[in-house]
Amino acid sequence: MRGQVLAISGIDTGIGKTVATGLLARRFTETGVRTITQKIAQTGCEGIAEDIAAHRELMGIPLQEVDLDGTTCPYLFRFPASPHLAAALEGREIDFMAIRRSTFKLQKLFDLVLLEGVGGLLVPLTPELLFADYVRDAGYGLMLVSSSRLGSINQTLLSLEACAARRIPLRGVIYNRFDEGCGAAIAEDTRKVIAAALKRYSFDAAPVIDLDANGLATEASDLRRILNPPGR
Repeated sequence: MRGQVLAISGIDTGIGKTVATGLLARRFTETGVRTITQKIAQTGCEGIAEDIAAHRELMGIPLQEVDLDGTTCPYLFRFPASPHLAAALEGREIDFMAIRRSTFKLQKLFDLVLLEGVGGLLVPLTPELLFADYVRDAGYGLMLVSSSRLGSINQTLLSLEACAARRIPLRGVIYNRFDEGCGAAIAEDTRKVIAAALKRYSFDAAPVIDLDANGLATEASDLRRILNPPGR
């Protein structure tokens, strides 16, 4: 039996995907779900993927064998840019089947694979394929990381539209509240607008989970709904 795969994307670069992925993996692990994280591609580093190293630190575990052999991050590029550009600058191409094979390997070893994307949903992995299209084609569910900062409403709703247009099943929104420099009124209103939009786009079962200095405010019921949403 293969484990489930959930993709993790965000409304923008630097929105908190890596922290959200690591903490979500830790929460699932604490409830007995054998969980591992994977990074679809990492740019701007060499050796072990920086985001994978951050995941393991957040999970409270050392690097795993599947990290050291590259299974959890099949593609590393030195130049810090979108994967399509970073790969081109090194004269390389991303083979999607290589990524899928790595994910299959992890699915055989774990109950749950959290696959973190790069940047936002519409970041190109190649000149022809966006991350959202990869998630759609693979049939994965998706967790979207949003935030309370000014401008998040527009970016979040555009991301929800992209999911709806591709029939990507949204499993939940992680609401990053680390940066509330815009003020509590905007932060609270943004959260309400996002929750209402989830219903409007028929993602009613997707919970909105706060992320702040205390970590992820997840309830056991949230975790169950993410893995087994009603009607699935």
